[in-house]
Amino acid sequence: MNLSRKILIGLKADGFRHPLDLQATNTLKQLPGLDIAIRSVLGSVAEQFFYLNNIASSILVSERQLPHLHQLLLEACQILDLEPPQLYIQQNPTPNAYTFAMRGKQPFIMMHTSLIEMLTPEEIQAVIAHELGHLKCEHGVYLTMANIMTLATNLLPFWGAAIAQSLQEQIMQWVRCAEFSCDRAALLATQDPKVMMSVLMKLTGGSPSLAPQLNLEAFIEQARDYDSISNHSLGETLKIFQTGQLTHPVPVIRAREIERWASTPQYHNLLTCDRSAASNFQLRHRGFKI
Repeated sequence: MNLSRKILIGLKADGFRHPLDLQATNTLKQLPGLDIAIRSVLGSVAEQFFYLNNIASSILVSERQLPHLHQLLLEACQILDLEPPQLYIQQNPTPNAYTFAMRGKQPFIMMHTSLIEMLTPEEIQAVIAHELGHLKCEHGVYLTMANIMTLATNLLPFWGAAIAQSLQEQIMQWVRCAEFSCDRAALLATQDPKVMMSVLMKLTGGSPSLAPQLNLEAFIEQARDYDSISNHSLGETLKIFQTGQLTHPVPVIRAREIERWASTPQYHNLLTCDRSAASNFQLRHRGFKI
């Protein structure tokens, strides 16, 4: 069926970037030479490694290969005003998606088959748009460091073990903050907060058989209950302890953030800003269930 969504021509990352992302990014920028070190020491090697791994063990989505997914990518890129990166699909039992980009060189998105199998087309596009958010916000350099840190330990021996550990903690803190910005990008692309919240619900406790049975309204209520724990100091301390070692904020926090931001003037102004006469665009989605 046809859906009317705004194409956000001229959209700038700072228009939707989460304050925590901005704060964490500024903290990393204060570390002298980190950006250059990542690009010079890790950039070319990581880029070649991931590219070879993708073409060897993944499916490159295109007009001729899984064209329905290719169309979802193109539509999300058009709405967010981005050049399309490569999209790969990989057989993997762990539901996941990730992005790689080093200042725009050979950027790509990877999605696992197990994630695709439990999502609707709308939700798949939300995941794609979330990953596009990393590109829109130019997260590439620090995101590369974070991705590699998840694959190896003692990555930076030339800084010393203690410094490397401290850097890893700062990088992981940045990743958790950056995810909020990317969730906002997904909301801007789908323009329906329940779509991204449904993705988060399925990532929390979904599977191909359970996903259709999950109740989104119950999950949203669960997210509000978790949020209310901050009303006392012990609850807030436990939440910090719970998330401190994670690469992503827990899904209920992300769902609550999406629900909050969807009701703000900032979000609605981004959608109602008259960027051009072509801002209204009819998008045809095959198989979407609304």
